[in-house]
Amino acid sequence: MNPDWKNIGFGYSKTDYNVRATFKDGKWSELEVTSSEYLTIHMAATCLHYGQEAFEGLKAYMGKDGQIRVFRWDENAKRMQSSARGIKMAEVPTELFHEAVIKAVSLNKKFVPPYGTGASLYIRPLLFGSGPEVGVKPAKEYTFLVFVTPVGPYFKEGFKPGNIMISRDFDRAAPHGTGNIKVGGNYAASLISLEKAHDLGYGTVLYLDSKERKYIDECGPANFFAIKGNSYITPESDSILPSITNKSLQALAADMGMKVEKRHIPVGELSEFDEAGACGTAAVISPIGKIVDPDTNTIYTFCKDGLPGPISTKLYHHLVDIQYGDEADKFGWVEIVK
Repeated sequence: MNPDWKNIGFGYSKTDYNVRATFKDGKWSELEVTSSEYLTIHMAATCLHYGQEAFEGLKAYMGKDGQIRVFRWDENAKRMQSSARGIKMAEVPTELFHEAVIKAVSLNKKFVPPYGTGASLYIRPLLFGSGPEVGVKPAKEYTFLVFVTPVGPYFKEGFKPGNIMISRDFDRAAPHGTGNIKVGGNYAASLISLEKAHDLGYGTVLYLDSKERKYIDECGPANFFAIKGNSYITPESDSILPSITNKSLQALAADMGMKVEKRHIPVGELSEFDEAGACGTAAVISPIGKIVDPDTNTIYTFCKDGLPGPISTKLYHHLVDIQYGDEADKFGWVEIVK
């Protein structure tokens, strides 16, 4: 195995093993290790008919010291439990989630990209209703699995400014809906608008709140943040997925002496920001060069000379250095895989 690690994209490629467990008769089974990439499920499984499905995304990083680090898996465990509660699935215990993540990484160590390539091992936990039901009701059986795959940057620009467009024609999620949990339906609802943005030459879409269309909501598959003076600003909304990367950036910004503001952000305030970006596990930080509002023919510009802003750059390197072990982890965010 000798892939071009520095030019690897963000997508699926086969690794050796994945791990699985089943919830049946009120309890979880032991983990099973398999080399199969396929699942056999009942044709009446609730994941296929009623959307009982949730997933997570986290990463493992190879350090300069040759050690593999997993970043904030406990937050992913909590978020998957929140997703399970949101659509009435059996919750995966924290201990089982942890065991599955570490085992999946350990069994596929040779697929962790080398230090210095900018690539990492993406970890995908998945939970779905595998028990059969006809009639809208929760399943009695659930399947939990974890697979891994090596990846490069989510956005092809990497840590370089990209342009995005505001979408008023589509909503990602409704208030009091499922926007604050990580379920597949939220992503299915974004596919048409994302394809439209890509066709027009934009990296992704900036969604507005679906109730009034006055406030910034999510940034495609990532959270939105902005820098205004000495403030780190990110939207407050019940329909936004609580990004673990965004949560980490807020902690780093506060540690740098910045004011952290989580609040409603009117569209018009975009003109007052010094920097803007999208953040998430897959992207880490993707600086935003321009935000185009096609309905008002307004263009908001954030990057000078095509370069990321200084604070976004500092936050990016702080976070990545902790993930790869190049900076002391005073927050207790990483676990070294033994």
